[in-house]
Amino acid sequence: MAGEITETGELYSPYVGLVYMFNLIVGTGALTMPKAFATAGWLVSLILLVFVGFMSFVTTTFAMEAMAAANAQLRWKRMETHKEEDDEDSSTASDSDLLSQDNYERAEKRPILSVQRRSSANLFEITDRVEMGQMASMFFNKVGVNLFYFCIITYLYGDLAIYAAAVPVSLMQVTCSVSGNDSCGVDTDARYNDTDLCWGPLRRVDVYRIYLAIFTVLLGPFTFFDVQKTKYLQILTSLMRWIAFAIMIVLALVRIGKGQGEGHPPLANFLGVQNLFGVCVYSFMCQHSLPSLITPISSKRHITRLLFLDYALILAFYGLLSFTAIFCFRGDSLMDMYTLNFARCDVVGLAAVRFFLGLFPVFTISTNFPIIAVTLRNNWKTLFHREGGTYPWVVDRVVFPTITLVPPILVAFCTHDLESLVAITGAYAGTGIQYVIPAFLVYLCRKDTQLTFGYGTVNKHRSPFRHTFWVAFVLLWAFSCFFFVTAYIVLKETQL
Repeated sequence: MAGEITETGELYSPYVGLVYMFNLIVGTGALTMPKAFATAGWLVSLILLVFVGFMSFVTTTFAMEAMAAANAQLRWKRMETHKEEDDEDSSTASDSDLLSQDNYERAEKRPILSVQRRSSANLFEITDRVEMGQMASMFFNKVGVNLFYFCIITYLYGDLAIYAAAVPVSLMQVTCSVSGNDSCGVDTDARYNDTDLCWGPLRRVDVYRIYLAIFTVLLGPFTFFDVQKTKYLQILTSLMRWIAFAIMIVLALVRIGKGQGEGHPPLANFLGVQNLFGVCVYSFMCQHSLPSLITPISSKRHITRLLFLDYALILAFYGLLSFTAIFCFRGDSLMDMYTLNFARCDVVGLAAVRFFLGLFPVFTISTNFPIIAVTLRNNWKTLFHREGGTYPWVVDRVVFPTITLVPPILVAFCTHDLESLVAITGAYAGTGIQYVIPAFLVYLCRKDTQLTFGYGTVNKHRSPFRHTFWVAFVLLWAFSCFFFVTAYIVLKETQL
C-alpha cells in the first residue's frame, strides 16, 4: 500500500485470481459474523449482508476503473518521455518521478486526439501494479492524499488490534476451560467474567494479558524488520482455514439434521444492526489490495463477470456459515470467535478436532500479524516522506516500528471484545476504504481521463455503474452509515 508503482509479479489465470480474492475477503470477519447474525435477527442480517455485498462489488468495479485510468496516465507519460528523448535527447525520468504529486500538472493536460485514433482501448490495459497510495497521489490533492493515508492507517490499526486480541482470547478460552472443572473444552452455557479464576489465583483477564504479552514478545519484533508472506505459508494458512470452515459447517449441519439444533433466532432485532453493519463491511474488505490481485491476472477480458461470481460465492458462503451457526447454537451461547463453540465434547467428540478449531485463529492470525504490521509501518513512512529526503536511523528503525506496534497492543490490553472491535473498525475506517475512497477515485479519474485524452475516450475497464448517480449513492450510503453508527454509540453510552 505504499505510494508507488510496484512489481506486477508472476501472472496467473483469471480463475486463480478468483480463488486468491476469495481467500483475501474471507478471513477473521467471518468468524465474528454468526454472533452478529444471531443478535440482529436472521432476516435483517440476510438483507444487510446482501446489500453490503452489492455495495462492495460496486466500489470494487470503481477501484478497477481507477486502476485502468492510472495505467493509461502512466502509459501516456512514458510516450511523452520517449518523444522528448527523441527530440531533445533528454535524460530519462523514472515512473515515480513522472507520477509524483509535484510533477503531475493537470493544467498542462490536453486532449490527445492522435492517441484516441490509434488505440485508446490499449491505453487502459492494467499491466502496471499502481498501488492505492499512488492512485491517491495522482488523482487527489494534498489534503485528499493525507486523508487517504489517515483512513488506511486507522484501518490497519484496527486490524492489528483485532488480531492482537483474537489470539490471546482463543488461548485463554481453551486453556482456562481445560484447566478448570470443564476438562472437555469451552462451556458455552456458562457465562464467564474476566474476574473468574483460571489457574490458581490467576483470573481469566490475567491469563489473557499474559498471553497478550507472550504474543507481543514473539511477533512484535517482526515489526522492526522487513517480512514477506511466502507462497508456501499462504498455501498452508489457506488450507488450514478451509479445513476449519468445512468442519464447522458440516458439524453444525449434522447437529441440525439430528434435531439437536438449539438456535431459535429472531426475525429482526434492530438493536444489533450497528455491530452487524461493521462486521459485514469488515468481512467484504478487499479494495485496498485490489492492485495486487487484479494486475497479475493474465486475461482481464471478463474480469467484471468473474468479480461478480466471486461476490456471489462469498455471499453464499457467509450465508451458509452464519445460518448453520444461528440454528445450531442458541444466540446467547454463540461466542465472539465462532470456532470456540466447537470446543465442547457434545459438539465434537475428538479432542484433536476440538483443539484444532479452538486454536485455529492462533495459527492463521499469527502468520498475518507481522505482514500487516510491516504494511502499516511502511504507510507511516510514506505519509511523512518528502522528495529526496531520508529518515535518520533511529526514526526509521525505532520510532516508526514503535508507533506501529504500541497502540494496537494497548487497545488489546484494555479490551478483548472482538465483536465490538470488528464492528468499529468496519463501520469507520472500513467505510472510508470500501466506499468513500473508491467513489472519489473513480469520479476524479474520469475527469482526468476526459481532460487528458478527450471526451470521446472510453475506459475499457469502466464500471458497469458508470452513471454519476452511483458515485453519489455510494457516498450518501457511506455518510449515512457513519452518522447512524455514531448516533447509536452515543445513545448507547448516554443510556449507560
